[in-house]
Amino acid sequence: MRRVFLFLIASAVVLAIAFGLASLPGTVSAEFGTVSLSMRTPLAALALILLVLLAYVLLRLAGVLFRLPRRWRHWRSRGDRARGDRAVSRALLALAAGEGRGAEREAATARRLLGDSPQTLLLAAEAARLAERSDEAEAIFRLLAEHKEGAFLGLRGLFRQAAARGDWEEAARLARRAEAAHPGGTWLRSDRQRAAIESGDWRAALALAEPSSRPALAAAAADAEKSPKAALKLAREAVAADPALPAASLALARRLRELGWERRAMAAIEKAWERAPHPSLAEFALAPVTDKLARATAAQRLAAHNPEHPESRFLLARTALDAGLPGEARRHAEALRAAGIGWRRLWLLIAEIARAEAGGKESPAERDALREAAAAEPDPGWRCSECGGESPSWQPLCPHCGAAGRLAWEAGPRPAALVAGPRQRALPAAQTPR
Repeated sequence: MRRVFLFLIASAVVLAIAFGLASLPGTVSAEFGTVSLSMRTPLAALALILLVLLAYVLLRLAGVLFRLPRRWRHWRSRGDRARGDRAVSRALLALAAGEGRGAEREAATARRLLGDSPQTLLLAAEAARLAERSDEAEAIFRLLAEHKEGAFLGLRGLFRQAAARGDWEEAARLARRAEAAHPGGTWLRSDRQRAAIESGDWRAALALAEPSSRPALAAAAADAEKSPKAALKLAREAVAADPALPAASLALARRLRELGWERRAMAAIEKAWERAPHPSLAEFALAPVTDKLARATAAQRLAAHNPEHPESRFLLARTALDAGLPGEARRHAEALRAAGIGWRRLWLLIAEIARAEAGGKESPAERDALREAAAAEPDPGWRCSECGGESPSWQPLCPHCGAAGRLAWEAGPRPAALVAGPRQRALPAAQTPR
């Protein structure tokens, strides 16, 4: 009903205008050179309206013709975009399926249709890497690294390429550039840490470390640091993170000794001995002492901070034996056996004690001790909690699996003959050879 009402109003307006034009009086005359034109005013008004309409139609037609090439390009661009998007999807599927050739073909189609955008360059580089064409992949990653919006993606790809070929210095440099391009990212944290470690940048590795590996990496950074004050700070950080790690206390004590603070260095070793005695701590503490009796006395002072620990007994027995006190050494060895210690090095120490008691000659007691050593429990050692591998000395990384901060001082597994329960054997008594 509303439309009918509006139509009636519009018809009335048109009729009113037509009636008004028809009732206009007079004529309109125009001369064009020798040509003269004369018509009634209503016809002249109608002709003017038609002329304006014709001009409008011609102008619109000209506009359409003028915009036709641009519209054609836009239409083509939309088609290319649609085909390029389909090529991107197919390239992603090929990459996920491990089809290097198919991924390369679709990535090339996407680059041709969509241009060198971050997405197409990344697809092309990953496809080349999957096809084991590392040179081509690296070239595309470098092109991507120069892209304003895709620099981080390119640098990350170059980092992976450098890590794959073992160029850790280049990998560390690329990691720093990638961090500058995208600060605070957690990308490939373990690989970045490994690059820092392999290139000797222990402080960078420490900055990327997990809490469990921080003590070991801080100790390594303290040992590698050239500045004494910075090294001291790192060593204290290592001790604070894991007071029971001998390497941390040794790093602190070494730096204190280098600075001439011997008392502080010995205090650090004594505190470490209270927490977790270790042979390397005793070696450091006794290093400046050359006299054998003085070493035995110094060992007693150190062992007094944890007198019942097996390492204290071993230290006292060893230094007493070296000082020519085999009876004192035997007393400590017997205490170790009474505590249930059956390590190989104990029986080897007992064999040395027996030889010393026999005046430096072989004795049945020594032979008995050596036989016991052959079947004894393995000595404690550095073992990786990640892979179970052994290391002859402490290192910040496991030499077998490369895990950081996983080496721990542990007793070895008992031999099969001892698993059910060790046989209690009396210590071989000293015998004088006939």
